[in-house]
Parts: sequence; C-alpha cells; structure tokens
Amino acid sequence: MSTRYKFSTYEVRVQRLNECPGSLRLDTPSEALTYWREKITQAPWHDPEKEMLVAIMLNTRYVAIGHTMVSIGTMNESLAHPREIFRPSVAIGAFGILVMHNHPSGDPSPSEADTRLTRRLSEASSILQVGLLDHVIVGTSTDHRPGYFSFKEAGIL
Repeated sequence: MSTRYKFSTYEVRVQRLNECPGSLRLDTPSEALTYWREKITQAPWHDPEKEMLVAIMLNTRYVAIGHTMVSIGTMNESLAHPREIFRPSVAIGAFGILVMHNHPSGDPSPSEADTRLTRRLSEASSILQVGLLDHVIVGTSTDHRPGYFSFKEAGIL
C-alpha cells in the first residue's frame, strides 16, 4: 500500500531594506527631519514632487537600523496600508518604527487622511507590539514653522 503526501508550496520574499550603519538616535522630530534630509532625500528613488512614505525601523535605543520606501504617491496623496508599513519591521524584528512622509506643497499640516492613517498605525502597533514612535510629515521650514509636523508632539499619537 502506497501513501501519497500533498505538500503545500510557500513563497518567501525578501523586503528591500536600506541599512543605516552609524545612525543616531531618532527620538525627536528634529532628529527625524535630519535623518530625512541626510538619508531619504539622497536615495535614488526620492522624488520631492511626489508624496513619499518611508518607514524607519528602530532598535531598543531608537537608533535607526534600516529604512524602506513604502509608497510613492502623487503630488498630494500617498496610499499606504499598515500591513505594508509594518512588514519590514516585523521581518527584521525591529523594536519600533518611525513613519515619515513629505508634503510637496511645503505645508506639513496633516490632512484628514494623514490623521486616519496615524490612528490605524497606532492600533496596528499595539496589536503587533512594535512601537510607533511617531509619524512625521516633512514640509518646508519658514519663520513661522519648523518644517515638519509631529503627531507625537501634537498629542495625537
């Protein structure tokens, strides 16, 4: 008597992750803004004319261990889902995550969609037990504003 076995096939994909050796702590929005300017704007895929959403993975000391571009949008919106945002952090076992995106208009004020996404990320963060340090929107600095909006500083996160 012969026995037949059925095997399931699984696919494993590796998420592209840009490693960040020698990174500093990213526990304030101004440090995150410096990281954006030094690392993200220098990436070959960066396009300042489009919204770009980036996830930065952090270790237990809030030092960046890597970042990944999650979404490239249009000049006024970028679509992203918590699953795509948290996927790389779960894959590499990050302690926390810092989410950043730019507003090509230069005005870092959050839209309703930005606020909804941040609330969903906060919920997902609790479930996955991957800390959401902040969601920072990058804009242009002026005499009246610092060039970013931090959901954590605003008390929304």
